[in-house]
Amino acid sequence: MSTDAQANNRETKYKFSSKTAHTILHHWKFYNRNNTYTYNLSNVKIMSALKPDSHTPSVPVDSPGRRRLPPLLRRAWYGLNQAFRRRIAHTSVTPDQFTVMRILLEGDPKGISQRELTQSMSSDPNTVASLLERMEAAGWIERRAHEKDKRAYRIRLFPIGKRKYIEVREIAVALQTEVLSVLPAAARENFLEHLTAVADACRATAETSPKRVR
Repeated sequence: MSTDAQANNRETKYKFSSKTAHTILHHWKFYNRNNTYTYNLSNVKIMSALKPDSHTPSVPVDSPGRRRLPPLLRRAWYGLNQAFRRRIAHTSVTPDQFTVMRILLEGDPKGISQRELTQSMSSDPNTVASLLERMEAAGWIERRAHEKDKRAYRIRLFPIGKRKYIEVREIAVALQTEVLSVLPAAARENFLEHLTAVADACRATAETSPKRVR
């Protein structure tokens, strides 16, 4: 079967009538009533086929008949994080620790400061400090005094940390490939570009929002 034929077949396969779509949604809610947000790819395909009744501007942005950004982002993050955590459990590395390793390897070879790491991870200082303490105790990273700032440290990966990263990276790449396979190959890069724009907008909104309401 040609690529075009396969694409047409996929589109035809997931065109449901309104009644059928609501039936599928009812069964999907029943089997996921524990609210754990652990989804498989078949669920993703089904939910992508359910079209909201209206996309007109007159419908509120938080209407149940529309796709809503916050729950979609949470569902995506939670499902991906849970899948990754389970697949790398045997390595003794957590998803957050893997993120630290990746940022350190892709950053300044001399090491980066804890503040820079916190910003790159979109996290908070206390969480990152606790994370680094555990990684240092495991022998994966080192913290050296910063040559220009006596109050700061340069953080680098030890060789054992690099080996751990290489081991876990293969699993991470395979998982990302699996999840993105629900999209046509030609649409994946555009999707990631749009998601980057949304992520940047979320960060900008957080930075300009007041930290405390008086």
